[in-house]
Amino acid sequence: MIAKRLLLLSCCAPCSCGVIQYLSQKGQFFSVLFYNPNIRPFEEYKKRLEENKRVCERYKVPFIELEYNPEKWDEAVCGLENEPERGKRCAVCFALRLQRTCQYAKENGFDAVTSVLGVSRYKNLDQVNCAGEKASEVTGIPYLSIDWRRNGLEIVRQSLVKELNLYKQSYCGCKPRYEK
Repeated sequence: MIAKRLLLLSCCAPCSCGVIQYLSQKGQFFSVLFYNPNIRPFEEYKKRLEENKRVCERYKVPFIELEYNPEKWDEAVCGLENEPERGKRCAVCFALRLQRTCQYAKENGFDAVTSVLGVSRYKNLDQVNCAGEKASEVTGIPYLSIDWRRNGLEIVRQSLVKELNLYKQSYCGCKPRYEK
């Protein structure tokens, strides 16, 4: 058991499915939190939301959706629109999302937070973990820096994506960031 009550921040079902299955099989009490104000357009957000819900229903895991506030995300990354993948915009995006996740965890009795934001090979796990650790310092909620790509979980994840026929997006969420 990792924590008594764990909150898992999920960006999408393809990144989180292997972790959800793993934690479920280990008997870990956890909930999945969907807080992704970076995803554009709204139709894309809804697709990813529904796929996350579907995976959680399969494993009987509580699912929490926080507010969709792309305007707050726009404010946070203003001036960083042309940053490359893994650049400063990603660091700010991770910080915003993990801060809100840790805040929610604190307000709702969770003991720790972890995320799958670094599961994709297109993301920098060190950036994610740094943002999580800073959010932890501010809120007092432990952030668990776990590399969910290791110990065979990447193979499990890829297998589940096929088995469950999960919708796989072609961008992290912010690429078409000015589409409403």
